[in-house]
Amino acid sequence: MTDILMIEDDPELGALVRDFLLRSGFSVSLRADAEAGLNALREESFRLVLLDIMLPGMNGFETCTEIRKTQDLPIMMMSARSDDDSKLLGYETGADDYIEKPFSIPVLTAKIRALLKRSEKPEPEHALLSGCGITLNPVSRQVTKNGVPLRLNAKEFELLRVLMLHAGEAMSKNDLFDAVWGTDCFTEQSTVSVHIRWLREKLEDDPNQPKIIRTVWKIGYCFGGDA
Repeated sequence: MTDILMIEDDPELGALVRDFLLRSGFSVSLRADAEAGLNALREESFRLVLLDIMLPGMNGFETCTEIRKTQDLPIMMMSARSDDDSKLLGYETGADDYIEKPFSIPVLTAKIRALLKRSEKPEPEHALLSGCGITLNPVSRQVTKNGVPLRLNAKEFELLRVLMLHAGEAMSKNDLFDAVWGTDCFTEQSTVSVHIRWLREKLEDDPNQPKIIRTVWKIGYCFGGDA
């Protein structure tokens, strides 16, 4: 298994970052466009994808969406675009983290190590969690609504698990972020709201009138209860 698949169309930057990562102890495979990167994912196993946004042909957002159809490995986007809309779009398409160019290599390696550490954290075994028609099995990592299986990505699953463990309690975005992404995470806390929206789209009968994951004014969110 290779540690990192880097998809970057700038050959100079790609080679520079690859060489630094190799010296940091990572194994790296470099591809110059989305098609080559997606082919590599079909043929090999990787622990993390380092994905540029401005790619020829299919851009990084579209590539991230394609990867998420079949893969649950960590994805870090890198781009010279520093606006909030680009960052939010990255999270919405499935990225776990985002780094702006030009970036510091030590910061990049720290982000990569943090993502890999969290993705490989063993899941503790707990009893089944249930409420509001939702059943979550932490061991098999299966979630059902009224007996119908739901498909959640890793962060959605963990966020729901934390909310269900504290059912009826109002949890702040900060507490949820620390519990799911970790206190050493470089990802922005806005990703909590993005993942809550995704969960509501999968769990709620009407995501615009949520009854399972409620918004608690000035605090955060609550699973069930009367918020």
